[in-house]
Amino acid sequence: MWSEKHRPKNVVDMVGNEESRAEIMEWFAKWKKGTKPILLVGPPGIGKTTIAYLTAKQFGYDMIGLNASDVRSKSRINEILSPVLGNVTVLGTPMIFVDEVDGIHGRGDYGGAEALIKILKEPTVPIVLAANSDSSDKMKSIKKVVKTISFKPIPPRLLRVYLQNILKKEGATLSPGSLIKVIDKSRGDIRSMINLTQSLVTGFNPQTEQSFESVNVEEGVNAFFKAKTSDEARSVLYSMQIDPRQKIDAFYSSIITSNLDPKSLAYFLDVLSKADVLYGKIMKTQNWRLLRYLNEILIELYKNDDRIRYTQYNLSWPLLNRIRWDGRKIKTLSSVMAKKLHLSSSSFATICFPYLLFCIKNKKIELELEETFGEIIDKEIELLK
Repeated sequence: MWSEKHRPKNVVDMVGNEESRAEIMEWFAKWKKGTKPILLVGPPGIGKTTIAYLTAKQFGYDMIGLNASDVRSKSRINEILSPVLGNVTVLGTPMIFVDEVDGIHGRGDYGGAEALIKILKEPTVPIVLAANSDSSDKMKSIKKVVKTISFKPIPPRLLRVYLQNILKKEGATLSPGSLIKVIDKSRGDIRSMINLTQSLVTGFNPQTEQSFESVNVEEGVNAFFKAKTSDEARSVLYSMQIDPRQKIDAFYSSIITSNLDPKSLAYFLDVLSKADVLYGKIMKTQNWRLLRYLNEILIELYKNDDRIRYTQYNLSWPLLNRIRWDGRKIKTLSSVMAKKLHLSSSSFATICFPYLLFCIKNKKIELELEETFGEIIDKEIELLK
């Protein structure tokens, strides 16, 4: 990715927030045992993590990087940081960097915030924290024991110079209009700006340059399976700037309703299951850094396959139409069955109902239903034949 390839190698190579960067350099230069830790606050993609790594390297520290998921429990903090705080000489010259610290609070916080604050009050090594925002009530306790340094979005004029320099190094060009669109959409997020530029330059519909402007879920899925190369397909994935759950669901509904042979279907569903497991892990741990691997899993879906086209719903149109016609009756049936299965009515209707029909059709299950419900079931089974 260009965002990694062109990551600054020194603090002076960074762009914007000159005063904030100077303040951080001064803090490192004057640091001594007991110096109050610093909290870097600002929107994603403007260089908070980058400057932490670069300053650690410049001042000769061995940086230990953590994020919110690593410091949610007291036991986990003690396991990771106790050796660092209590035996500095053995571990070289350590420095602690905790990224996304604003995500430490939540249902998975088992004493982690209190344990971290205790360490912040009596620091024996340099400690740098980073957060996208410090305005929540949950961050007040941390703000009291740190020095806050704010990062602002990069001005468009600086972003343009920075982006033009990267394009020059890559031997690529963008029209003035596209350059403005990229910078405007990134809203000061350098990482997003570079990724969007790479996607626009190297992949999706570069002749008209409309992919960046108008790509949506339907266009993205269809273009993905029409792509002539895996690199082009990868560019399409990065062009789909949508919620990761929505992205997985879009591929699932499109694949499950396509006319695929059993072997191909099994392969596609296996890949989607990996993506689903990754997303589940992200939601469970709130370790959003793992999100960078989602597209690398989804790229395994790539095949130049005309059989797959975008479908919003994961049920066939005949079945969906029947559900619409008998919606009230099915809703009542779903309500009854949902209570028995401890699900929501919508979950039963969209997930369980199709399988219930298959089971009844194949005589794997028998239900004692009222006459009205029995008629609905009979109609649905007819559609499956």
